[in-house]
Amino acid sequence: MSVTPLAAHIDDRSVPVFRGRIGSDARSGHYAVPGRYRLHLSTACPDGLRIAVTHGLLGLDAVCPATFLPAVPDCPEGGHSVLRPLYEASAHRYTGPAIGPVLSDDWSGRIVSTHAPDIMRDLARRFGGDRPSPYPCGAESEIEAVERMCAGGIEDAAQRAGTAGGDQDERVAALDTLLETLAALERWLVGRTYLIRDEVTAADVELWVALVQLDTVHRHHLDACAVQRIADHPELWAYARRLTAHPAFGPHLDLDGIERRHHARCRGLEAAGSAVQILDWARHAGC
Repeated sequence: MSVTPLAAHIDDRSVPVFRGRIGSDARSGHYAVPGRYRLHLSTACPDGLRIAVTHGLLGLDAVCPATFLPAVPDCPEGGHSVLRPLYEASAHRYTGPAIGPVLSDDWSGRIVSTHAPDIMRDLARRFGGDRPSPYPCGAESEIEAVERMCAGGIEDAAQRAGTAGGDQDERVAALDTLLETLAALERWLVGRTYLIRDEVTAADVELWVALVQLDTVHRHHLDACAVQRIADHPELWAYARRLTAHPAFGPHLDLDGIERRHHARCRGLEAAGSAVQILDWARHAGC
């Protein structure tokens, strides 16, 4: 596998996005050595939660330790003070927020990657060992399709459906997109334990995190009728309950942190759907 060198570009928030990859040998620059790399993440953040679950599925506590960040950043510009040395070492004269998730190289004190999909894939491919891979052979196109569905059909659609102000027709169309996506998943999950295989894959991680966000964040900006229609997918929410009870999923669910992060970041209006919780996540996670 060819390896992308450590690089950064500036996105629309003026935060560098590092896309270094971990390769298989010393020619890769960043190559797989147990104990060399460290994760820095908050499980109150969707990307951090995805990485934490994948890390748990692979059992990498000793091989690639994780440092857990607070739900709400402690710096005025929105970043984490503990990450600032990594950003300053990795981006020349960097003055922006130092945000997670981050995969860092303890040998150099620099950032390898801040791109969650790359981090998850490299953890599985380079450090997975004897455990079943969340990215089984031949499943990559299916996983990517689920990633797109979750990003567009659930997370983006729910965000647009709950946007205060704006065009009512656009909000209705977004809610329709969300409900159509959930209905398609509902039909697909009939008779299935997991989404695309007979064991947990990265597709399940993606969908579970999207459902957590839908019920713990986006629900607060939807009306009660919309939330009840979202809840009316019994196969889908039974699937979410099963995964929440899984030892690699539920223990990483920081409900208080998600709430604090949401209130710190969100400037939208709360709607009646806030009172209509779909799942008792804490009970199913064994909290």
